[in-house]
Amino acid sequence: MKKIIIVIFLCTLGFVCAKAQNSVTGTVVSAEDGIGLPGVSISIQGTTGGTITNANGIFTLKIPKNAKKLVASFVGFVSQQIILNGKKDLGTIQMKTDAVGLDEVTVLASIVTDRKTPVSVSTISSEAIGLKLGTQEFPEILKTTPSIYTSKEGGGYGDATVYVRGFDSNNVGVLINGIPVNDMESGKVYWSNWAGLSDVTRTMQIQRGLGASKLGLSSVGGTINILTKSTDAKKGGIVKFGVGPDGYQKQSFSVSTGITKDGWAVTLLGSHTQSDGYINGTNFNAYSYFAEISKRINDQHSLSFMITGAPQWHNQRGNKHTIIQYKTQRDKFKYNSDYGIRDGKVYGGGYGYNEYHKPQAQLNHYWNINHNTQLTTSLYASIGTGYGRRINGNKSSWLTVNYKTGKDDPEIMRTPDGLLDFDAVAKANKTYTAGGSQAIVGENHNDHVWYGLLSNLTHNYKDFKFTAGIDARYYKGKHYQEISDLLGGQFFLDTSKNLNRSSNTWLYVGDKYSYNDNGISRYGGLFGQAEYAADKLTGFLSAAIAQKSYKRQDYFNYTIGNETSDWQNFYPWNVKAGISYKIDDVNTIFANGGYVQRTPYMAEVFVNYTNEINSKASYEKIITAEIGYNLTLPNFNLSFTAYNTAWNDRGIHKTIGQELTNLSGVNELHQGIELTANYHPIKKLRIDGMFSMGNWKYTNNVQASVYDDNQTLKGRFSAYMKDVHVGNSAQTTASLSADYEILPNLRLNADYVYYAKNYADFDATLRNDASFSGDSWKLPDVGLVDLGFNYKFKIAGLNSSLNGMVDNLFDTEYVSKATDGATHSSTDALVYYGFGRTWSTSLSIKF
Repeated sequence: MKKIIIVIFLCTLGFVCAKAQNSVTGTVVSAEDGIGLPGVSISIQGTTGGTITNANGIFTLKIPKNAKKLVASFVGFVSQQIILNGKKDLGTIQMKTDAVGLDEVTVLASIVTDRKTPVSVSTISSEAIGLKLGTQEFPEILKTTPSIYTSKEGGGYGDATVYVRGFDSNNVGVLINGIPVNDMESGKVYWSNWAGLSDVTRTMQIQRGLGASKLGLSSVGGTINILTKSTDAKKGGIVKFGVGPDGYQKQSFSVSTGITKDGWAVTLLGSHTQSDGYINGTNFNAYSYFAEISKRINDQHSLSFMITGAPQWHNQRGNKHTIIQYKTQRDKFKYNSDYGIRDGKVYGGGYGYNEYHKPQAQLNHYWNINHNTQLTTSLYASIGTGYGRRINGNKSSWLTVNYKTGKDDPEIMRTPDGLLDFDAVAKANKTYTAGGSQAIVGENHNDHVWYGLLSNLTHNYKDFKFTAGIDARYYKGKHYQEISDLLGGQFFLDTSKNLNRSSNTWLYVGDKYSYNDNGISRYGGLFGQAEYAADKLTGFLSAAIAQKSYKRQDYFNYTIGNETSDWQNFYPWNVKAGISYKIDDVNTIFANGGYVQRTPYMAEVFVNYTNEINSKASYEKIITAEIGYNLTLPNFNLSFTAYNTAWNDRGIHKTIGQELTNLSGVNELHQGIELTANYHPIKKLRIDGMFSMGNWKYTNNVQASVYDDNQTLKGRFSAYMKDVHVGNSAQTTASLSADYEILPNLRLNADYVYYAKNYADFDATLRNDASFSGDSWKLPDVGLVDLGFNYKFKIAGLNSSLNGMVDNLFDTEYVSKATDGATHSSTDALVYYGFGRTWSTSLSIKF
C-alpha cells in the first residue's frame, strides 16, 4: 500500500497549460567562464509563466504578444532582466555570480562542470540543503546520489558517517574551499567537528571515483568538495528559526555589507542548535560561526580572510545491541545503554560524551596576472581541541556493557530505571580509602595543530588549460588520557606503564594516565594538470608526487630525551587521465582511470603504539577505471557509469566497543554501475531518479592485531575474510524524487530511497577459524519516504519562506548498521536501528 501511495503521488503531481502566440529561445551562461548554466529559471515578468534551461543552458519559451521582459534567476547568481525586442533568438545571456571571489575558490577546490569533465559527479546547492536537510545530519543530504550510503550511527549529534562506493571517510577525500580536512594520521573525517557546515555551505559536490582534484588525496572512493558561503556581493541578510521534536531548536542569522565603493565586503553568520536527541540520552548543544572579509585591491589583486568553526558537546550512544535486546527494552529502538545520572543530571559516561571545537581559518590571495594566467594562494590553519569520555579502573565493569554481546557486565550498577548509576559508583569508591577510586571517568583527548599552504597557477592557451601548484602541510596530533571525574574517590592509583614517574602514583583530576603521545605528520607535494576542451572533445591528464613523513613522540613508554622517533619518509604519487567525446548535441561518452600509490597511515608505520618501526609497512596501491555515457535532451538528462577499483595492501583499523583491530595487507575489489536521470516536463515540475548496484568484496585473508582502549596489545591472529562482502554500506541503492509547485509560491517535494544488499561489518576476531567461509549477515532491504514543502511569501515587505520536512514518513523500522556475530545471522548481530518518523519546520526572513 505504501508503494502504491508513493507511485500515485510522484506520477500525479499535476499538469499545466499555457496559451501563447510567440516563442523565444536563448542560452544562459556563466559570465566568468562562458559555460552553460542548467536549471536557470526563466520567467515572464509579471506572470507565473516560464521555463528552465536544459543541461547546456538553452531554453525555449512561449510568450504572449504583450510580454516585455523575462527574468533569469539561479541560486548563486545575480538575477537578470532580459528585454524582449521582438527577436526570436535572444542569443547568449551572461549571469554573474553573487559572491566575491567565488570563481577563484572554485578553481582552487577543483569544482567541475557536469557533462563536460569526464568524471562521475553530483552537485547539491545550498537551496537543496536548506529545503531537505531538516534535522538530519549534514552528510545525509547526499543519500539520493548513486553509490552513497549515510547513517546516523549511534544517533549522537554529528556522529553520522558517509560511504562512497563502499569506502569510508578514511578513503574519501573531503575538501572545504579546496583545503583537505582528512586527518593526516588516520585519514578519517569526524563530521562532529564540522557539524555546522550545513549552515555555511554554498555548494556541495561529490565526485565519485578518483575525481578531478589535482591534490594527492585519499580519494579512493570519491571526493566531497564543499564550498562555503563567500562574501556576498549584495547587501542584506537573513534570520532563520527552526523547531522539531525532542526539544529541537535552531536559530541562525547571516548579514553582509555587500561590496563597498572602496572594494571591501564583510559577511557574518552564526547559529545555535540544541535538542534532547531522538535517541535516549543524546542531548546536545552546538554553535557554528562563519566570517569572511574580502578586499578587492584592484583589477588584478584581491584578498579574503575566512574563519569557520562549530564548537559543540553531545551525549552519544557507543554500544550496539542485538535485535531481541532492543525489542525487550521499554524504549525499544531508542534504547541507549551508555548514559546515566550523576548528581541528578544526565551524564554520558564511557562512550557516552563527546566535546570538540576545531575551527579552520584561511587567508586567500587571488592574482589575475593577465587575461590568461591566474595565481590563487591559500594559507590555512586549524588549532583544535576535544575529547570523548571513557570509563577506566579496576572496576570499570561497574559502568560498562560487553561490546561483544551487547549485554551488561554482571557487576554493572544501574538505577531502577535502567540508567548507569554513577552516584552508586561514587558511593562504592568512597569505601576504598586505601586503594583510591576503582572506577573513574577519563577523557581521551585528540587535539591538533594544523598549518598548510596551497598555491595554484593556471594558464589558458587556446583550447588548453595548464595547472601547476604546491601543497604543503604540517600536522601535530596530541593524544592522551586525562582524569575527568574520580567518581567520589580521593585519588586514582596509576598502574599503567610510565617510565617517567614511579609506579602506583596517586593521580588526581587533570592528571594524565594510560598514554600520552604525539603524532607528527608533514607533507610536501607538487601537482600538475593539463586540460583540453574543444567543441566535441575534452580531456585531462594530471599527476601528483609528494613526500609524506611521520614522527612519533611518546612520553610514557620512553624516558625523557628518548621520547622522539626518527622521521619515517614515504613518497606517494598518483597519475590519472580522462577523456570525453561529444558525439552530437545529445550523446556524450567518457572514460577515466588512474593509479595511486598511497602512504600507509601512521598506525601501520609504528608497531603496537610505540616508536618501534614496522619494517614491513608498504604503500597501498589502487588501480581504478570507469566508463560513462551522458544523454542530454531539452527536458531530460541521463547519465550512466560503470567502474572497477582494485585496492591492494590496504591497512584497516576497526574499532568495535573497547577494542581496536588493525589489519594489514588487505586486498579489495569494488565494481559497479550507476545511473542518474532528471526530467523537467514543465517549469513547475522536476523529477529525479538514480540507481546503483555494486559488488564489493575482500579478496584475501590477512593477519590482524587487537589492542584494548589503553593501546595495549591483546593478541595477533589470522583473519579469514576472503570473498566476504564489504560491510557498513548498501551495495544496491535507488531513489525517486519529485518537486512540484502546486500553487503559486508553494512547492511540495518527496524522496523515496531504497537500500539493499547491505552487509554487516565483520568482526575480525570472529573470523579466526579457517574452516568457516560464510559471508556476513545481510541486513533486510528497506525503502524510506521523506516529504517536504516550501512556501514563499512576504512579511512587512520582506521576502520570507516557511519550510517543513517529514523524514521517514511511514515510520518504517529498519536496521541501519550492524556488526556481524558468531553465527553470522540476525540472532547475534549487534545493530543500530535507523530513526523513525521525525519532522522539522523553519521560518526564514530575508532583509
